[in-house]
Amino acid sequence: MKLVSWNVNGIRACLDKNFMSFFNEANADIFCINESKVQEGQVTLDLPGYHQYWNYAEKKGYSGVAVFTKNEPLCVTYGIGIEEHDHEGRVITLEYPNFYLVSVYVPNSRQELERLDYRMKWEDDFLGYIDSLNAKKPVIYCGDLNVAHEEIDLKNPKTNHRNAGFTDEEREKFTTVLSHGYIDTFRYFYPDRKDIYSWWSYRFKAREKNAGWRIDYFVVSECLKDKLVGADIKCDVTGSDHCPVELTINL
Repeated sequence: MKLVSWNVNGIRACLDKNFMSFFNEANADIFCINESKVQEGQVTLDLPGYHQYWNYAEKKGYSGVAVFTKNEPLCVTYGIGIEEHDHEGRVITLEYPNFYLVSVYVPNSRQELERLDYRMKWEDDFLGYIDSLNAKKPVIYCGDLNVAHEEIDLKNPKTNHRNAGFTDEEREKFTTVLSHGYIDTFRYFYPDRKDIYSWWSYRFKAREKNAGWRIDYFVVSECLKDKLVGADIKCDVTGSDHCPVELTINL
């Protein structure tokens, strides 16, 4: 089974660039997008053979996630069941017979870390949510997690320390996730691989210089470890300031 996740930074803009070309080439069983930036009815995708599920933010032009899947799920839920967090269109969960698939777009702590306190609350509540799922059946969650976990995961760790996405607090929360019995699948396959990123600023020719961050992930329950086949980051795919990430797994 092939799964893909891509922060498209606005699906309408990405459609004008490279979205359908990559979507068709990928031929994924499940394809997740983050930061769709649309409201219901603002975009129609013709994706034969796929079921489509969208979670829209209440705020226009903001956030939003979607999942396109060849296999119809048993059940689909939106949000994490906590009112404080469920207005921004950040989570969709698909239940299958032997696993849960969660597409998530984690809140950014923003400049001056103005939203860091909220982010910390989100992290605790989201971990509680996936743990509650994991108690029933294995979990695969993916998306823009807005954190570079270790120094190897961004080009300039020293100058970015205390910037949103590379604070000690955010990194420690991801360490906590892993300690609860989850695997960062890219690092599982490539523990020491450097200079592979999934996001580059539009400023300072960052992508041209490969001055990026790895902030898009597939994370799975540890019990799925033996079913993992491969992980990839499609650095050469353009159309957004992020590139797609991919997981192949036997399920």
